[in-house]
Amino acid sequence: MTLQQAKFIRLIAFDVDGIMTDGGLYLSDSGEEFKRFNSLDGHGLKMLKASGVELAIITGRTSRCVERRAQNLGINHVYQGVHNKLATLQLLLSELNIAIENAAFMGDDVVDLPAMSRAGLAISVPDAPQIVRDRSHYVTQRRGGNGAVREACEMLMAAQGTLDAQLAPYLA
Repeated sequence: MTLQQAKFIRLIAFDVDGIMTDGGLYLSDSGEEFKRFNSLDGHGLKMLKASGVELAIITGRTSRCVERRAQNLGINHVYQGVHNKLATLQLLLSELNIAIENAAFMGDDVVDLPAMSRAGLAISVPDAPQIVRDRSHYVTQRRGGNGAVREACEMLMAAQGTLDAQLAPYLA
């Protein structure tokens, strides 16, 4: 992956389990689902959004905690229970008038490959299956749920020349 590809990204869509979380599914006896999100990832998402990149969540599972997390982070484009992530990504890009070459998709399993393979930038994590890593332009050093999203956000901002401006308020 070259930073050249990342320069032109105007939207990034994320899978949830294994990307925004560690991939574990925590279920209570009553069937309630719990997910562990990383606060560093959250701040990276907020900075990336402030830099002008649109954020989206496209996930196969449906969970109230994902909706709450997205609301907390100001992610307006949230699609849950999606079986065809590529079709959902294409519909969103059409609505936002963004070319698919200017979109990134961050996923970790074979169900993400159709969207990843069509997006201008495919991002994955080190614990994704080899077939997914092989088809990614960028594989993070950090694992899903452990800073991988933050790493991807900072990589995009660095490529677009916006990282320093986003960090400046904290370095003064």
